Amino acid sequence: MRELRTVKGATQKDMAQVLGVSAAYLSALEHGNRGRPGPGLIMQICEYFDLIWDQADDVKRLAMLSHPRVTVDTSGLSPMATELANELAGSISELDDPTLAWILDEIRAQKEHKQSGVEQGPTH
Repeated sequence: MRELRTVKGATQKDMAQVLGVSAAYLSALEHGNRGRPGPGLIMQICEYFDLIWDQADDVKRLAMLSHPRVTVDTSGLSPMATELANELAGSISELDDPTLAWILDEIRAQKEHKQSGVEQGPTH
């Protein structure tokens, strides 16, 4: 959102006034310190930036993924799943972007293969 706002040449204060929220709230959203904005606000943001189709879909997708405090329930899963959740929680702040991208790619690949009915192991 910060990038879109910068391109538009708008300040947080200006944008907040148009959207009917506080500049502090927008700042918290931009820095990932607030939970998901509601669907109405997401639509207002898309309208504010005159976003259409793919751009608006990207903003909606990112907003749905935006949740700074995630809880992972591993009850009923294998001990390895609990270990992974704990390792990730303890080290995520130390991982660089290429490593995070690799982890995300692995998880997404597994999802796609399971959805297509093909089981596959790790791709490393």
